[in-house]
Amino acid sequence: MTSGVSVLPVRLVLFDVDGTLLTCGQRTRPLLGRALTEVFGEVPGIERYDFAGKTDPRIVFDLAVAAGRSAEEVHAGLPRVRDRYFAILEDGLPAGAVAALPGAAELLARLAARGDLTLGLLTGNWRRGAEVKLERAGLGGRFAFGAFGDDGLDRDELPPVALARATEATGRRFAASETLIVGDTLHDVACARAHGLLCAAVGTGGVAAATLTAAGAHWVAADLRALGEQVPGLLGDG
Repeated sequence: MTSGVSVLPVRLVLFDVDGTLLTCGQRTRPLLGRALTEVFGEVPGIERYDFAGKTDPRIVFDLAVAAGRSAEEVHAGLPRVRDRYFAILEDGLPAGAVAALPGAAELLARLAARGDLTLGLLTGNWRRGAEVKLERAGLGGRFAFGAFGDDGLDRDELPPVALARATEATGRRFAASETLIVGDTLHDVACARAHGLLCAAVGTGGVAAATLTAAGAHWVAADLRALGEQVPGLLGDG
């Protein structure tokens, strides 16, 4: 399903990770909870918190502040939570617990084979967390750069970082009008729209197609397999 946008000269495609390229189910929620507890003590409410589209530091900040920690204390403790989470994630997230979503590997291979496109990440995961998940889903080593939870508290802060890193990696500047974010949540759509970027949204995060379209996604597909079928229409045949 499209919003009526015709073929555009997209040259940079930025992918979200969780819910878009892969799924860990609920496996990472208790792992992050362990890291939070080790640094800040008991932090209730993680089982009810909506992770979708949030950055890792935003999740930590919201939960710890709600548990009574000051904003200053949480900001100071974020690096310790991050480092403990990485250590816990390495042992607590086996490869069998992470699965690439339908069409992810095929779409990435197809786009990477085109000489006119550059691929990167735009994800709320801290960088090492994203790398661990991608490696265990069989999608590691496909992205030379990206913007991550390390780069901002909220997702809207990440597009300028991704664009700057794309320039560093390729030596060329990418305009907003030729940059496409691929994600699965309303936060992905909102951060694209906030910076004038294009957005393709997939339904693998559980958000209804009509809701994604109403939020301003330029294209909506059930999953990356379905989006891959639309690629010639979205990007041209390259």
